[in-house]
Parts: sequence; structure tokens; C-alpha cells
Amino acid sequence: MNIVFFGTSEFAIPSLKVLIASQHKVLALVTQPDRKRGRDLKLSPPPTKVVALGQNIPVYQPVNASGIESLEFLKKLNADLFVVISFGQILKKAALELPKLYSINLHGSLLPKYRGAAPTNWAVINGEKTSGVTIIKMNEKMDEGDIISKKEAAIGDEDTNITLTEKLSEDGAKLLLDTIKTIEKEGKNLKLTKQDGSSASYAPKLKKEDGLIDWSRPAGEIHNRVRGLLPWPGAYTYYDGKTLKILKTEIASSVVLKETVPGEVVDIVKDKGIVVRTGTENIAIEYLQLEGKKALDADSFVRGHKINPGYRFGG
Repeated sequence: MNIVFFGTSEFAIPSLKVLIASQHKVLALVTQPDRKRGRDLKLSPPPTKVVALGQNIPVYQPVNASGIESLEFLKKLNADLFVVISFGQILKKAALELPKLYSINLHGSLLPKYRGAAPTNWAVINGEKTSGVTIIKMNEKMDEGDIISKKEAAIGDEDTNITLTEKLSEDGAKLLLDTIKTIEKEGKNLKLTKQDGSSASYAPKLKKEDGLIDWSRPAGEIHNRVRGLLPWPGAYTYYDGKTLKILKTEIASSVVLKETVPGEVVDIVKDKGIVVRTGTENIAIEYLQLEGKKALDADSFVRGHKINPGYRFGG
């Protein structure tokens, strides 16, 4: 099977690697242009580009993958299949119809749940116990194509967006190979299942302000937000006017002192964390990072900063 692979983020890498190592031929990688990243704004390639170049796969980086020049380039490749995973651009009909068989997309949720840019983040934020991956035959509408295959995965209590993304990217790579095998066998007679739009939910792109902790919210909700917003934008509050990222938490004692207010430190427990009042139970901050500084466990942070019961975190 001759394949053009569209992908940009690390989520796409396991699938790209298994296709390169398989009997299929990856004709080219289509990915986003290099971007300036980090504090020094150094021009950096997408993660998939690094993998492709290391395997001598041609790389194409259009600003618009559905533009006239892009369509001409893609048409010349004469692909059987377009595989799209975490690409970052919406392909128009003219591009989707170029391959001999299908344009397919691997999405990090059990569609129609969590359509959109950040499915793993929102699944963790919302306290879901299951997620998964879905492969669809693409149409012009984002994540609304007919379903070809899917695989469910559990979300553990200790899972974060990072660990869930890693898990689903590996599951997705295996499902992709199996699905392509089915496509080879069935061709244009492939069995498809329409999505139930009435069951759809959405996972919009994250914004930095999504990370600001509202301490008046329930402890469980805050805990899930901490897990779901790693690595970016990260859940954060304010300490002495500086941004303080909260990297790991646990639900603490259900005893809430009546004289305390949400965001107030009620206790500091060695090897347990900084215990903070929320809208319901208390929550223990175990790892945190002050802006411009390295991440620390709570014990180390307390030794280096003036923080005692009664201190109230901002935001």
C-alpha cells in the first residue's frame, strides 16, 4: 500500500514508525512548517519531521495542504491511502479525494465523543474512566467521518494527559496496521458506521487561561484539571504575585475547617504535601513549579519559601 502520512505532533510518531517498518511504503510525510519554540524562540522542526528525515522519507511542509501547489504535489505521489494523525490543518474535499482508496484519520477518543483538538486533555479533565482511539474515513467536517474501527482503553486514577496520550498513541499504531490490512482486503467495499451526532461532545483547543485554578471548585475537579492540563498550559495559581504551576495533587482529608476559605493552606504534612482548602474537600499539592524555577516536591518548596498554614494562594 502506497501511503502519504500527514502528522505533526508526537501523538503521530508511533503510527509513522510502524508504517515505515511495515511492508507498506510511506511516500512522503506532510507536516506543519517549522515553528519558533522555547524561551529563545529557536526555529524547531515538528517531531514527525525528525523521524521521517532519519528514515530518508521525503518531507513536505505546506502552509496550506489544500492549496493549489499542495494539490499538485500530492496528486503526483499517486497514493493509495492518506493517513492523517494530529496534523493540525483541516483538509478540503479536493485533497481528501486524491488517494485511490481513502483518506483516513486516527483520532484520540471514542468518536463521536470528544471531537476536536484536545480529546485526551478533556477526557482527563472531565474525570472519564475510559477513552480510546477511532479511525474514520475523512470528510470535510472535523472528526465527523464514518467510523472504520475503534479500540477502547481505560483511564487510570494516576493517568495524566501525558500518560494517556502515550497509551493511546501506541494503541492507535496497532489499530492502524490492522485497519489498513482490512482496507487492503475490502477496498471500496469497506464496512463503515455513521457517527451518532446526537451523542457528540467536543474537546476545544486549550488556552492558557484554562489552567487558572478556581479554588472554590470541588477538590476532585481541581485534581482532574491538574492531571489533564499537563504539559501545557498546566494548572496554575499565584504565589506572591508569581505564576505557580501545580504539577501533582491528591485529594486530602474530607475535614474542612470552617474558619478557612478556598485557596488557603490548612496544613503542611511532610512527605504528603501542602494541604489546601477547596470548595469541598482539601487537596494536597505534591509537586509544583514557580515561574522561572525548576519543579520541586512540596517539602523542598516549603524549605525555600515562606509558606505556612493561613497563607492563601491567589487566583
